[in-house]
Amino acid sequence: MNLLKILDNLSNDELLNAKSSRRGSINQFKNVGKNIALASIPFGLAATSNKAKAATSSMAAAAFQASSTDVLNFALTLEYLERNFYRMGLDTDGLIPDADKDIFAQISKHEDAHVDFLVTALGDAAIDEPTFDFTGKGLMLDTFQNYQTFLALSQGFEDTGVRAYKGQAGALANDNDLLTYALQIHSIEARHASQVRRMRDEKGWITGTQNTLPGAFSAIYGGEDNTVQGGVDLAGLFGDFGGVDGVTEAFDEPLTMETVNAIATNFIVTE
Repeated sequence: MNLLKILDNLSNDELLNAKSSRRGSINQFKNVGKNIALASIPFGLAATSNKAKAATSSMAAAAFQASSTDVLNFALTLEYLERNFYRMGLDTDGLIPDADKDIFAQISKHEDAHVDFLVTALGDAAIDEPTFDFTGKGLMLDTFQNYQTFLALSQGFEDTGVRAYKGQAGALANDNDLLTYALQIHSIEARHASQVRRMRDEKGWITGTQNTLPGAFSAIYGGEDNTVQGGVDLAGLFGDFGGVDGVTEAFDEPLTMETVNAIATNFIVTE
């Protein structure tokens, strides 16, 4: 079954407009996605090095530090950001080349579906949509005047989203419904990230902390140079298969909510 098609179905007006409890809303969406294989997150292989300690501990401790509502609203903030970013990009004449418009139109449609789903799941507990500033406020980025800047931010937002969902998965561990749908969104964000990275002539995966984004966003890739998985240092075991770089590429590290909020704050207008 095509996961992208299923996510498109999540924008179904009948489902999204139905009046029901949070649990009822989740059960409605369960019928849409019941044939999707649940993506797995390797909790047992979480990073254990000092460099990645904060991110790793956030996965184990998330269940004790944040409620499901907190985590869903955290995810909703990121999805609001991405939805607005792609809508504004698509609405800016001359920014996105014709050859790439269909790709970003599809990504934008996915982000619409993610927002609609999370708002429905949260009901009255859903946070209001923030006001965004995609110049990065004091960074003065030429986001909607320069396609390369737009691409770079797209990559940064998608890579952040993947690691953010992973970092908070522990908080949903006792709610099978919510965990299932969070992981489904997580996998689509990963596909977005890989696609955009290739559009920038980069590999579809992260190598260590290497990135070509402005220095202010180095936190997006913090801890990705970790080589210790499940208590085993893999750095010297795969010399013929990419060495240390290959090890860092083979595992993705979670981001803490605090780190993600710090990244997102660059684009959220506060009064």
